[in-house]
Amino acid sequence: MSVDDERIQISYGKLRVPVHRTYARPLSGFAAIPESTFTGDANHLLALEIDVEVFGQTFLPAYTEGDNRNVVATDTMKNFILRQAVLFDGATPEAFLAFLGKQFLTQYQTMEALQLTARELLFEAVDLPPNAIQEDDPILFRRRSGDYAFCTLRMGRDPLGEGFQMASLESGIAGIELLKITGSSFAGYRQDEYTTLPQTEDRPLFVRMDLTWTYERPQDGTSNDLSRYLPAQQVRDFVSTTFHGFVSHSIQELVYVMGNRMFERFPQISSLSFAAENHTHDLIAEDPDDPRIKVYTAPFVANGLITLTLRR
Repeated sequence: MSVDDERIQISYGKLRVPVHRTYARPLSGFAAIPESTFTGDANHLLALEIDVEVFGQTFLPAYTEGDNRNVVATDTMKNFILRQAVLFDGATPEAFLAFLGKQFLTQYQTMEALQLTARELLFEAVDLPPNAIQEDDPILFRRRSGDYAFCTLRMGRDPLGEGFQMASLESGIAGIELLKITGSSFAGYRQDEYTTLPQTEDRPLFVRMDLTWTYERPQDGTSNDLSRYLPAQQVRDFVSTTFHGFVSHSIQELVYVMGNRMFERFPQISSLSFAAENHTHDLIAEDPDDPRIKVYTAPFVANGLITLTLRR
């Protein structure tokens, strides 16, 4: 069976591999910012969910002829990720992906390139009363839900045969949900016979947001020197602080101002992307004697979507 290789693009991999690594390198040494109280993490529990996708034309016979001689089973990939996690000497999800990428490409010569994604599994240390603590280190964690940090790294072989190259690195937070009950307006927009939305000079605003960023130097996201690393916890706090303090006339204006303020605060980043959904609730009733007292309910299921990408 003859196949034109140039016309076929293939990849395969393993999704959602849960990794719970205890006592990773502490997350510290990054710059403090006034918008966040986050100063570091002991990293007693680094919990991640890992995806791996591998690329290489040497896997093509498995597609065209059922010849699996060069195929690394996805179950093997899962085992490899878990076994390598104990050898990891870094502090961040981005550094873990860079470490895994090099290990995969070293171990399996048939892999030409790969893409790795890490999603934060949300656990927080439980504050126990003093009489319940048996050790100095926290040993009890509570799983929580909500927004989560993620990162995606692409890596390949150096064309000169001198090691490996990181092609791209993107970090982000998915599912940020913020609601404030005043300090937003939406008026002056185009109206016609289909318009039913009332204009408002002050409204509650409930947004759901995904945010991603890239570094001017991708190695700043993967190095054990964290002086230029941007922790997701700081980004969460910065976004919340900006959302609280800025009186916006639209979500478009909000994300534009938020992005430009992030460029000012974090000189190490080169691009930002926002995908923001308007989940603002509908007004049902208000107290005639006190206009601050209002009742809202969830809106119609369709949500407005606003996107923005900024480059430095």
